[in-house]
Amino acid sequence: MIYLDNAATTKTAPEVVETMLPYFTENYGNPSTIYSLGSGAKKAVNQARRTIAAAIGAKQEEIYFTAGGSESDNWALKCAAEAYETKGKHIITTKIEHHAILHTCEYLEKKGFEVTYLGVDKDGLVDLEELKAAIRPDTILISVMFANNEIGTIEPIAEIGAIAREHGILFHTDAVQAFGQIPINVDELNVDMLSASGHKLNGPKGVGFLYIRSGLKLRSLIHGGAQERNRRAGTENVPGIVGLEAATTRALRIMEEKTAKETELRNYLIERIEKEIPYCRLNGHRTKRLPGNVNFSFLFIEGESVLIMLDMKGICASSGSACTSGSLDPSHVLLAIGLKHEEAHGSLRMTLSEENTKEELDFVVDNLKEIVQKLRNMSPLYEDFIKKNQSRK
Repeated sequence: MIYLDNAATTKTAPEVVETMLPYFTENYGNPSTIYSLGSGAKKAVNQARRTIAAAIGAKQEEIYFTAGGSESDNWALKCAAEAYETKGKHIITTKIEHHAILHTCEYLEKKGFEVTYLGVDKDGLVDLEELKAAIRPDTILISVMFANNEIGTIEPIAEIGAIAREHGILFHTDAVQAFGQIPINVDELNVDMLSASGHKLNGPKGVGFLYIRSGLKLRSLIHGGAQERNRRAGTENVPGIVGLEAATTRALRIMEEKTAKETELRNYLIERIEKEIPYCRLNGHRTKRLPGNVNFSFLFIEGESVLIMLDMKGICASSGSACTSGSLDPSHVLLAIGLKHEEAHGSLRMTLSEENTKEELDFVVDNLKEIVQKLRNMSPLYEDFIKKNQSRK
């Protein structure tokens, strides 16, 4: 099997699993208890909090563990909106956010908040002048993702943070795809809240965190016990939290080498596809993109058909976000960057890891060429296109 869907989830690293195992069977105590078995678990949770805080230049008390990116996004938006609604009820985000943000914004609109959805350019980048123009006296929150999960474009987070800080507006970033992949420092970026998830960086599923800058008045999203300093009820997922720490430590240790290898593989894959498969389009910024992200649209075919035929060859890829798999609607991200519906339907996302090789990518491209041509030969649209081109010669 050749796995090229690391934006959907990653394989949990063996060293991460090894670190987690004792917290299932030996150090299984509840961190809220006062006896030694529980205090040992609490110590591990606090150590993880310190490690993750240091990874983004934050304070340990600013890190709150959650069940993942979607919970963190919901918490940041819903509770910030509620906490600051006396100042205003206007929120700014973008048209290319993950649905954990977009659907939360839709929920807030039903609660009386107004949301401005910024457009992006053909590469998926936010226009900073458009952002400035969207700011109103009642704007209380800006939420822009760090890097897009479908097309890999990395947004100008530092510039957005500076604009938000200048206007006294809270700034949240969904960094689920960026955390552990590229360097992040919340103070340098002027970020007030940041969401992340463990399973995107070779950690376990079902665990993540929300960074909340000290001084922000955010209530709990989940009510119950006094865990997470009275802000997130529920017994802590100790094995998951320990695994998230181990994955973070690993990600920081290998980041430079991993980035270099994935970027080389990414560029090699892009170059081969552009040279050898006609009528295709690279989606996302060519250089301001995540190291392992490759997203193409192929004219005259359906992306789902490509995925099925690649799967038959033992190749795992996707047509966009795993969270919208099975939807018949074209990607909202691809539509936002200007693709037509038929172009968006023909998209393929391949997201690499440091374990992939050039030999694997050669196998992928060789099969992809055959699959695309086979599907085009079955397409009446492609047949009409070829006939029109021949008649013009």
